Amino acid sequence: MIRDTFRTVHALRRTARRIAVTHRLSAEQRARLVMSLSQVAAPPLNSGRLVTLTAAQESGRGGDQVVVTLRFTHPGAPCGTDPETLPLPGRATSDGTLVWRLSAPPTAQQPPGGEHPGRIVLPSPGERSHNGRAHSATAVAGAEADLALVEEELQATLARADALAVEHRRLEEELAETNSGVLALYVQLEERDEQLRAAHGHTLRALEDALRPRPLRTDGVELAVHYAPASDDAPTGGDLYDWFTLPDGTVHITIVDALGHGVTSTRTALTVTHAVRTLALEGHSLGSIVARTDEILAPFDQNVMATLLLARLDPASGELALANGSHPPALLVRADGTASYLEVRGRGVGYPQPGSERVLTIGLEPDDLVILYTDGLTECRRDPYEGEAALMTSALRHRARPTDRIPGAIAADILVDVLHSDDTLAIAARFTSAGAGSDDGEPG
Repeated sequence: MIRDTFRTVHALRRTARRIAVTHRLSAEQRARLVMSLSQVAAPPLNSGRLVTLTAAQESGRGGDQVVVTLRFTHPGAPCGTDPETLPLPGRATSDGTLVWRLSAPPTAQQPPGGEHPGRIVLPSPGERSHNGRAHSATAVAGAEADLALVEEELQATLARADALAVEHRRLEEELAETNSGVLALYVQLEERDEQLRAAHGHTLRALEDALRPRPLRTDGVELAVHYAPASDDAPTGGDLYDWFTLPDGTVHITIVDALGHGVTSTRTALTVTHAVRTLALEGHSLGSIVARTDEILAPFDQNVMATLLLARLDPASGELALANGSHPPALLVRADGTASYLEVRGRGVGYPQPGSERVLTIGLEPDDLVILYTDGLTECRRDPYEGEAALMTSALRHRARPTDRIPGAIAADILVDVLHSDDTLAIAARFTSAGAGSDDGEPG
């Protein structure tokens, strides 16, 4: 057992090295022990306090252990040091004493003479020479032994650093190889994803085209449409339209805006559109169709909810009739450059007391323009009235353009700095002159 009290860090280090050599600890263990003792003992020693170092070997089932203890002449842990964070982690007792338990190698067979070949032996601090020359020789030998041990500890540290550097390079090479494989996989997935997106888009565009009615060519009326989905990933939504010619030659136009987005709302809008077409072709009056559509669909689907705007334009006389079910009003742009909204009150399919309160009838002059649309065009901003004003300004600006260019031009004007995205639909219907004959179209 070794027990010494110290006033200086230098003496503490020498004794710690002697303990490590005596108990055959590795150079790395020795370096970590010396660094840990120096770190925790330096503050009290530099302030004039003493520390006591004790080392003893214990045997147990787990093998031999060297128990190193550092005690302080003042209570409490030194300088608030956490023993777990030291180069050689230790344990603190309740009175601030620090304890290290180190596994010691088995006792080796001593060679003749009692020393291991090449082993460095440090003189004990208590050893003293009887004359000055002997004392000087002992001091030199001690200093040289200290230096040899420090060099050995440095070599162990460098060897460990070299081993870590080799391991670091190996890990970097493995990481680079893994990254290369991940990058190749990412490229493959990206190509596959692009193929799937292209196929998905092609399918959805085909579906969208199938939901559109065929172009309608009727003497006296020019029709054009613009549709934009809320998202490119789902080019179908709840905004649908239909147009066809009734047996009396009148052009019927339906605009439906079903609640929600995506395929579910598309199905709702399609159901409403087909119901309206059936009722119109059966000869039901324009003012009754909204309420009748709700009456037909309610028993089959309690969740159906949609707004709709119905328009009928007589190519022979220019008479326009409108019925409304909770839908934004149509915009009339006259050939003389005036414009007004055609307000008709009503409640949509799935709403309480559905139906159009009246049918608005108005006469059109040649080159008058009617804009029918869904709320995605005017309610994309914070204030719907601002959207309606923008729509009127844009329609007046573009009224002289060819009819097939007007809906897209209006959408391009309005859908800038959009507050929230929604499906948008705009139809331009221009009365050109009294005409005869038509080319009816059925839905695709």
